[in-house]
Amino acid sequence: MNVQGISRSLVSYGDAGFSRFLRNTFLASAGYSGEELSRPVIGVADLSSDYNPCHRQMDELVANVKRGVLAAGGIPFVFPTISLGETFLNPTSMLYRNLLAMETEELIRAQPMDAAVLLGGCDKTVPAQLMAAAVSEVPVILDVVGPMLTSSWRGERLGACTDCRRFWARYRAGGLSEAEIDEVEVSLASTSGTCMVMGTASTMGSVTEALGMMLPGGATPPSPTGDRLRHGTATGARAVELARQPVLPREIMTAEAFENALRVLAALGGSTNAVVHLLAIARRAGVPLQLDDFDRVSRDTPLLVDLKPSGAGYMEDFHRAGGVPVLLKSLERTLHVDHVGVCGRSLADVLAEVEPPAQWQEIIRTVEQPVGPPGALAVLRGSLAPDGAVIKVSAASPELAVHEGPALVFDSPEEAAERLDDPDLDVTADHVLVLRNAGPVAAGMPEAGSLPIPKRLAGAGVTDMARVSDARMSGTSYGTVVLHCTPESAVGGPLAQVRDGDLIRLDVPHRTLDLLVAEEELAGRRAAWQPPEPPQRGWRRLYAQTVLPASLGADLDFL
Repeated sequence: MNVQGISRSLVSYGDAGFSRFLRNTFLASAGYSGEELSRPVIGVADLSSDYNPCHRQMDELVANVKRGVLAAGGIPFVFPTISLGETFLNPTSMLYRNLLAMETEELIRAQPMDAAVLLGGCDKTVPAQLMAAAVSEVPVILDVVGPMLTSSWRGERLGACTDCRRFWARYRAGGLSEAEIDEVEVSLASTSGTCMVMGTASTMGSVTEALGMMLPGGATPPSPTGDRLRHGTATGARAVELARQPVLPREIMTAEAFENALRVLAALGGSTNAVVHLLAIARRAGVPLQLDDFDRVSRDTPLLVDLKPSGAGYMEDFHRAGGVPVLLKSLERTLHVDHVGVCGRSLADVLAEVEPPAQWQEIIRTVEQPVGPPGALAVLRGSLAPDGAVIKVSAASPELAVHEGPALVFDSPEEAAERLDDPDLDVTADHVLVLRNAGPVAAGMPEAGSLPIPKRLAGAGVTDMARVSDARMSGTSYGTVVLHCTPESAVGGPLAQVRDGDLIRLDVPHRTLDLLVAEEELAGRRAAWQPPEPPQRGWRRLYAQTVLPASLGADLDFL
């Protein structure tokens, strides 16, 4: 046993006895008895916030985690951290992922706890918590609020947020009236929880389970359900066991665990955001994960889960079909099954109790009868992205996998938004839309890479175009969108030298992305280039000065 309880991490008064006495004095004022304070202390991170509607039922999950802790003989201490609501943070929640990771790391270290339960959900919270867990000196276990349930509009099943984008595209193209889009608006997200498609939140929940940092079956139970609450109770109980027989996160987040996670990511057709997040988490954990590992694993892992945006279903369907454990069963022969996660059992032992995908459902497929071919994610390199770029092939248009066309360049997301709605914009469906100054240094790396189809073309029926940027895109997005071009334009990467009319060639089968401009011409452009002014103060300045490139996870260099 390594239980230190409430005497862990004492305040520095120069007298440990006095520090312990003073702490117990204030705990007595809060009603705690000496017997209670002798138990293992479990810190529970609560990311409730009015600015994060996805987490609006987290109080119920917290209550069930506490119940599990108490039933197992521990004592829970709930503490808040910042909560990154995806649609409420300017310019992007990604800018604050590292801040939440730093805050969580420091609070686990500074506050007395024998183990920690980290409760997240909305897109950047779980990656941040895993980054903090990777360097923790006490056991950590994660759980999530879970996905929303679907709703419907005029008889059509729908949910946030792939359908958000689909209906908004119809509205921009003139296919929906103001009254109709208003009706859709209040129908897309009808319950608490994260997006119910295979967006970033669902992807990272599934990846966390595959890493072994969550109890089996935790990624998919919908937010409003008893399944979700029961999983929270089990998580709290397991945290007490981990406090008594500690296993640190770095002992769980091994190279084999990340290999398993990459298999699951590819089989899900998961969010491209997971590439940046997993690279950051792995670096924290001391695992030498590389961008090319994603392409290597994806090349021989077929798409096995039929969920939007790469398929047709929703997270509640995935849950009813058996969730991540059944997907792992389909992938079993390609996994490191001797890996042991927070549950304390090998993956082989866990999967021995799991049945293969049932015949009555079509959401989770077998390797022999997949939803789609291998290669759901691809890593591209070339003169436009010498250090790498990413494309979600499973959500792209096959006819654009090999494409050559003239560039139409936008210097910021704001400029793109303004010009793409201009009915007189000189653009054809063959153009390659290029967005720059949207990488980590320039803008915190917003989800602006999935540029909307120019309004004039959308009205004419165009539904996809080749798009290239140093930004990210939402995991709920779809289309032929090349992302994370590295080095980014703000540090002088090739995107900074692209001009309107330059030819760009995309070749996904050969994993290349090239700017077809003579080197002599590019040399002159580079000589004339000036970097943008850095932010003036605060977190944004620290971030811009210390953030690593997307190909290394966009963590801060000193972390």
